[in-house]
Amino acid sequence: MRKIKYAILTLVLAMAGIQFIPVSRNNGEEYPSTDFTVVYRSAKRISGIFKTSCYNCHSNHTDYPWYAYIQPVSLYLQSHIKEGKKNLNLSEFGYYPDSRKVNKLMSMINEIDEGNMPLPAYTLIHHNSKLSTEDKKLVTDYLELLKTVYELFDK
Repeated sequence: MRKIKYAILTLVLAMAGIQFIPVSRNNGEEYPSTDFTVVYRSAKRISGIFKTSCYNCHSNHTDYPWYAYIQPVSLYLQSHIKEGKKNLNLSEFGYYPDSRKVNKLMSMINEIDEGNMPLPAYTLIHHNSKLSTEDKKLVTDYLELLKTVYELFDK
């Protein structure tokens, strides 16, 4: 019984202690001039879909929920956001060379079509980020149009 009390006390102290681990926040400018929706002057509906379903992990600005300030959740979220931005950063899309833009547009289309994005784990908690069939079609058609424009001018 005494070992259980010490184990619980140690766990409580460890959980309290890790709350003091600093975590950098993803709080950059919300919509810089290089932002995907700014560069392409996306329609409000498309911009809204991107901002709701993609930007928390794939931009330089994250709107953090309350639980993001509790460790170890905070560390997990920051590593997830860092990985998401490494793969695609919509805030810096305007900086990408055209060939990379085309590759990213194709990747976005494929990830959405395959149901990989937004991540199912993300949509479990953020219900409004889940893409309807209509939203998927609207976004993928838009991305396909952008990709086609690049391909036409590349020839």
